[in-house]
Amino acid sequence: MRRKLQPFLDYLRLNRNLSRHTVRAYGSDLTQFLEFAAERLGREPRLDDFDHRLVRAYLAELYERRQASSSSARKLAAVRTFARYLRREGLLEGDPGTLVSTPRVERRMPAHLAVDEVGALLAAPDPATPLGLRDRAILELFYASGLRLSELVGLDLEDVNLSGRMVRVLGKGGKERIVPFNTAAATAIREYLPARRGLLLRGPDGGASASGDSRRMNDPLFVNHRGGRLSSRSVARMVERCVAKVGAQRGISPHALRHSFATHLLERGADLRAIQELLGHARITTTQRYTHINAAQLTELYRRTHPRA
Repeated sequence: MRRKLQPFLDYLRLNRNLSRHTVRAYGSDLTQFLEFAAERLGREPRLDDFDHRLVRAYLAELYERRQASSSSARKLAAVRTFARYLRREGLLEGDPGTLVSTPRVERRMPAHLAVDEVGALLAAPDPATPLGLRDRAILELFYASGLRLSELVGLDLEDVNLSGRMVRVLGKGGKERIVPFNTAAATAIREYLPARRGLLLRGPDGGASASGDSRRMNDPLFVNHRGGRLSSRSVARMVERCVAKVGAQRGISPHALRHSFATHLLERGADLRAIQELLGHARITTTQRYTHINAAQLTELYRRTHPRA
């Protein structure tokens, strides 16, 4: 079974066009599953060992280790995908993953900021410095477009149409989409571009990817102080500093700005399908996680206004 892991990961990368991060997560989860199977069986697991009893035993082990339900559900999803691949290749009979129930995962409200908190966060960077202009452009574009962190750091200069206020995004699975952004983001990017030219002149790499991502190394929109492509980790640290500066709630990350974007659109009556398109979600069920926020607001409105509430 272990010898089939790498061909499966190659299939995810080449055939399903999943990101390196996602493929690495699959590899980590399945390696843990195979190590459990080897320990339980006392030998290397074979394909005919791959049945629902082994998968259930694995979930029971995760439960005993007090693994979070969300983590157990993710690991089970990886095992199921691996099983479906083996079955499609004619190496496995049946589908053991379908005979195992998914752990119940508590639905939590995605972390997000109120509108006034977003305003304070966007004003946190210092516009008197080149990096401050860059950071403000990043935050404005995050909130204006709802991009994923990986999508934002992967942007090239040619992907941004300032006059049309549109950005071309390469999302999950290599799928491109066009996302609009607002005047404030366009202004912030225009003010950053002269500073960007200065940053590019500082370093010898001429805009090569600082994150090691050779997928898109043409002409990065957001660069570091050496002129290279800004990494995801650097953006996360910048957001953390700005959050601390304005005293916003803890736990706010670049992804929370994406949540804030979707939440505020929904609060103002945007159609869920339109939000799905803007966020680049493959399934509407992923976007529906925001509907319970609106339901909470309706409940509060009911309590405040109904005479007998």
